Amino acid sequence: MSENTLPVLDLSLLDQGPEEAERFRSDLRRATHEVGFFYLTGTGVSPELETRLHRAAREFFDLPEEAKLEIENVKSPHFRGYTRVGGERTQGKVDWREQIDVGPERPPITDPDAPAYAALVGPNLWPSAQPSLRPLLEEWTEILSGVARKLLRAWAESLGAESTYFDDHFGEAQTLLKIVRYPGSHEPEPQQGVGAHKDAGVVTLLWVEPGKGGLQVERDGEWIDAPAVPGAFVVNIGELLEHATDGFLTATNHRVVSPRAPEDRISVPFFFNPSLDAELPRLQLPPELAALSRGVAKDPRNPIHGLHGENALKSRLRAHPDVAEIWHSDLLLARA
Repeated sequence: MSENTLPVLDLSLLDQGPEEAERFRSDLRRATHEVGFFYLTGTGVSPELETRLHRAAREFFDLPEEAKLEIENVKSPHFRGYTRVGGERTQGKVDWREQIDVGPERPPITDPDAPAYAALVGPNLWPSAQPSLRPLLEEWTEILSGVARKLLRAWAESLGAESTYFDDHFGEAQTLLKIVRYPGSHEPEPQQGVGAHKDAGVVTLLWVEPGKGGLQVERDGEWIDAPAVPGAFVVNIGELLEHATDGFLTATNHRVVSPRAPEDRISVPFFFNPSLDAELPRLQLPPELAALSRGVAKDPRNPIHGLHGENALKSRLRAHPDVAEIWHSDLLLARA
């Protein structure tokens, strides 16, 4: 594995017999113990579907501003819909991107005794000017959910557990799909497309527009580039998987640097997480792996919770303070 690039894994090896499947699981364990990031090929996602997704993203961001603001996220107590450029923050600093957030399509929870994270449950906002967007994103979500579950079964086996370990504790998945556009910057210094952070959930599958760079991953205190690779997703683990393995698997800092104007960049991250009320129990690792566990990273500014709903709510409140102020000022006061 090169010191300057991410490892490349082929998911189709799992279907090529016991030896190839074991090779994939070994490579998966190593990549996510050492780096926390890798490229994934062999997913079965067709180039035709990727092309349709890319075209739909471009069509949305090319809409008139009023058509996009029809579904602006400040209208959603569930943090869904469109975020205008500069409307999201990472580590308190403004991210220079625009995006749509889409989660599971569910009715809101109205029980006054429901936990605070129940605010994340609710319907999406869909643009009336682009009715084809919803079925396409639902198709993408279904296919990538299957890829993520296949990965989690491989992870479980690679860590000495039954293949169904994560399935047994996951519940109904709480997915999050973002369609993101990073506008180009005229500034002489690289600008923050999205600031350095670790993902809060379990696993992220990222599709990047072909030929585009900007994603950087922290390794050994340095930032390395992770440009788009044809036919591959960029995969990384989140804080919940680090928590469940007592730090044997590592959630890694990453960021996106804005492209140079007049270029821009489309990316589509898909976050596959357990139900909001799920708490992944600690895996009982084999002794030889447990000896290599580093413990969960301790950062008082960013506590890692075992309960997914707490992690997810923490992330949303910090990232979208305008939505939080409009709909959830009580939660902000409680966490002040």
